[in-house]
Amino acid sequence: MTLTVPPRRRRYTLATLALTALTLVIGLATPASAQPTTPPDEGESDQLTTLRSNLETAAIGYLDAEAQLATATAKQGQLQQELTRAELDMARAKIAVARYVGEAYKTGRVGTLGMILNATSPDQFLGRAVAIDKMTQRDQVMMRDLIDARQRALDAKAGIDAAIEMANAAKDEMQRRRIAAERALSSMGGYAVNGWMDPNSPAAQPAKRNPDGSWPRELCTINDPTTSGCITPRTLHAMKQAQANGFTRYVSCYRPGNRFEHPKGRACDFSAEKSGFVDANAGGDDKLYGDKLASFLVKNASALGVMYVVWYCKIWIAGGWKSYSSTGSKCGDAPAGDHTNHVHLSVY
Repeated sequence: MTLTVPPRRRRYTLATLALTALTLVIGLATPASAQPTTPPDEGESDQLTTLRSNLETAAIGYLDAEAQLATATAKQGQLQQELTRAELDMARAKIAVARYVGEAYKTGRVGTLGMILNATSPDQFLGRAVAIDKMTQRDQVMMRDLIDARQRALDAKAGIDAAIEMANAAKDEMQRRRIAAERALSSMGGYAVNGWMDPNSPAAQPAKRNPDGSWPRELCTINDPTTSGCITPRTLHAMKQAQANGFTRYVSCYRPGNRFEHPKGRACDFSAEKSGFVDANAGGDDKLYGDKLASFLVKNASALGVMYVVWYCKIWIAGGWKSYSSTGSKCGDAPAGDHTNHVHLSVY
């Protein structure tokens, strides 16, 4: 069973304390920075509150527009197939109508009427009348098929135009939200940077969407397995997908406090250190673990409903990486605030 929270601090007996003191004397003690700590304090200030509010608004708007773009693109593809089918049906109907017009021109309606009148018996007369009636019905079906195919083609073209307009509007909105996120980050010294993006990262199982492709609004209704609080179903799904793909170190999600993602159950902090959260910058294998986790979350952002990912003084939001420092310090001076000891995930 994989632990997801740091173990509780044990009560020390006199013998244990003596042994610990002896270990310290001979220099074999584990450094204090390697002991599990409480979930990281990512900092709080008026400027940081404003930043988080702006990022939340930009990220939600971006994800909504992204879902609209995906829906419009899919609708456009479906309508294009319908247009192709309608145009083929219309072409076949036109050929049939042209053949009928040619036959009618050669024989004329008078000839058809004469064929009925020249019947030599009542039975022959009725038989020819029935045959003519069937021909008329066939002609009507032929014309209806042509009219129906033409109307379906017109409807499909109109639908494609509407889908293109919706897609363009969604693209424009995504760009506006991206610019909004960049402006919010630039107020604290943020700028575009290269980040973690590994196309070979494993694929996650997608979270549930609404029938129209949008993200359902979710509340903090699920017991958080990492704390005594609550999280949203989508947050739980994202955490489980990360764990299912090998990211099984300590994680903590719900945290009381301000009005942002942790208290809403929409965020998780993944420790880079094996033993739990520590107030030190991750390095070596721990840094590589964080790099891979950040890559996994970014690659599967659309599948998991990721608003943003923060890791090692960088934030991925609105489709790109930006520099990030909640404390305004040099990267790594504040491991929790700079996110150099844990990967932060916020989910829609």
